[in-house]
Amino acid sequence: MGRALAIVRGVALLGLSPREVRVEATSSPGLPVLRLVGLPDAAVREAGDRVRAAITRHGLRWPGERLVVNLAPADLPKVGSAFDLPLAVAVLAATGQVPVEVAAGCWACGELGLDGSVRPVAGQLPLVAGAGQLGAQRLLVPAAAAAEAALVSGPELLPVADLGEVVELLTGRRRPRHVAPLTVRSTAPGPDLAELRGQPLARRAVELAAVGGHHLLLSGPPGCGKSMLADRLPGILPELSTDQALEVAALHSVASLRSPDQPLERRPPLRAPQQVVSAAALVGGGSGVPRPGEVSLAHHGVLVLDELLEIPRPVLDALRQPLERGEVVLTRSRARVSYPARVLLVAATNPCPCGFLGDPRRSCTCRPDRVERYRARLSGPLLDRLDLQVSLRPLDHRDLLDAPTGEPSAVVADRVAAARQLATERSGPGALNRDAPTPQLRRRTDASALTGLAGALQRVGGSARAFDRTLRVARTIADLAGDEIIRGAHVEEAVAYRLPAIRGAA
Repeated sequence: MGRALAIVRGVALLGLSPREVRVEATSSPGLPVLRLVGLPDAAVREAGDRVRAAITRHGLRWPGERLVVNLAPADLPKVGSAFDLPLAVAVLAATGQVPVEVAAGCWACGELGLDGSVRPVAGQLPLVAGAGQLGAQRLLVPAAAAAEAALVSGPELLPVADLGEVVELLTGRRRPRHVAPLTVRSTAPGPDLAELRGQPLARRAVELAAVGGHHLLLSGPPGCGKSMLADRLPGILPELSTDQALEVAALHSVASLRSPDQPLERRPPLRAPQQVVSAAALVGGGSGVPRPGEVSLAHHGVLVLDELLEIPRPVLDALRQPLERGEVVLTRSRARVSYPARVLLVAATNPCPCGFLGDPRRSCTCRPDRVERYRARLSGPLLDRLDLQVSLRPLDHRDLLDAPTGEPSAVVADRVAAARQLATERSGPGALNRDAPTPQLRRRTDASALTGLAGALQRVGGSARAFDRTLRVARTIADLAGDEIIRGAHVEEAVAYRLPAIRGAA
């Protein structure tokens, strides 16, 4: 038997960033054992047993010699079962069962069953996209995930159902299957704003949030409509573009929240974790290579935090950097990864622990010091990043019976789309007013409006960040009104939304 060095390429993901991994295999005299080197995790170390069982069960030959497989670069952590398939192909090439030169031109990702079947893995979509970014020409993928992989332009896909099909493809005895990409599913109707009675100010704030991507805080007693408004906000957002939908699908694939046969969704994602959420679950984390958290899973969509002040303050403060930068950066001893997190945050809270402070229907039973401790869970810097702050009043029976039906979501969505188009024409595709550069905003703002904004924020103790963010809200108000210039009336409305809905929050 020749001592061939077989090389097959795989992909490792650091967040959504791909890294090429060379799977190098060679045999040498010695006991028939498999030695894996190159910083594999537990799942990769166990791949040796899966590969050996799959090869022998499928009628292929396992070498009767010592086999060494190196995963290069050696200092890069190798995580997950996606290296099963490249490892198996490298072994088959090293033992002469497939041509070494053909294997060297292939990339592969997939998990092996003990019967030799090839199965999809978590992160299959970003793995395929990453292989294309790294220059792969031919890519072996599980047949069950081929339609999803076909959504990504780049390498020639070689769908395989088992190791027997791998050998037939690489030896030229079989031609690759034709693969049709998954369908793209349009947004289905969701909860409608027309179901909400009253609360015109809060409805206006929700519309502004949808147009400009501004973060929203809703405060009010139980049953006043906070959760209804939050649940209906995604229904007035524009559908995702194909690139945005693929980015969202990739994040959900990494988090194992997506099956390969699931159609591509154009609906903006909605994530609503419970108040017992941890910091790692909210922004991402875990041992080894960190996984995305709720703020990244809501990328290009809405993150709803109900009962905001029931969440511990350190957990809430972990959101400050993601909300400001639109990404989460997670650093561990062996890896530093980043995940996108361009979300629209909708936070809802009661005004006090019992929930009835300021409610004319029931009297509050909370002591003043308890109310202060409750409000202090929301730090000043985080409150400063909530551009729209609205206090909702409780609805009485006349509101429920006599209040006119509100506008349906479809009508509001049309206005949102038209106003967003203005931002796109100014700053390019996908631009939101919450990210607009301040110099650009100042050039299109009336001088007296700028002076009025500075004076108003000085009276309420607003920061320099509050000045910029309030000006961006005013830009959104002007867009909804169809005005190219930000005027005093737009600024006055924007300043009114900066007044804290939670009085006395630190």
